[in-house]
Amino acid sequence: MPLFRSRMPSPIGELTLVASEDGLVAVLWENDDPRRVPLADPVDDADNPILVQANAQLCEYFGGERSRFDLPLDFRGTDFQKSVWHALLTIPFGETRSYRQIAEAVGRPTASRAVGAANGRNPISIIAPCHRVVGTSGALTGFAGGLEAKAFLLTLEGPRLLL
Repeated sequence: MPLFRSRMPSPIGELTLVASEDGLVAVLWENDDPRRVPLADPVDDADNPILVQANAQLCEYFGGERSRFDLPLDFRGTDFQKSVWHALLTIPFGETRSYRQIAEAVGRPTASRAVGAANGRNPISIIAPCHRVVGTSGALTGFAGGLEAKAFLLTLEGPRLLL
């Protein structure tokens, strides 16, 4: 199945959006390591309807006009990774969760490190809000877009720590 790509400017750098015919596959960072989210060569297609919709919703989010995304998503990963990524979708706007809380949510309470690894490979950054996952102490921890981008996103959302 072919993949389609477009790029968009954002307050945290250029983002690359990737979609399949079924949904959004990835939101990649400007300096993303291609090994983090391996994808077959996408074709440039700024008119792809899923990419147009994703671009518009991300612009609204960055403009403070959107707190929830309404896009078809096409997660690609292991069953465990997908369970973590789906758990990310349940973290409300303006709130955070710890890796341990996500591990508990996916039924693997001792798998905090595995949750961290899956979180780091989240292909649909921002929309599947891996930036809302913090250390147990509330500290900002690793983030594919960089800790400055994570801090920016959390500040944009004004999270209340729920640990």
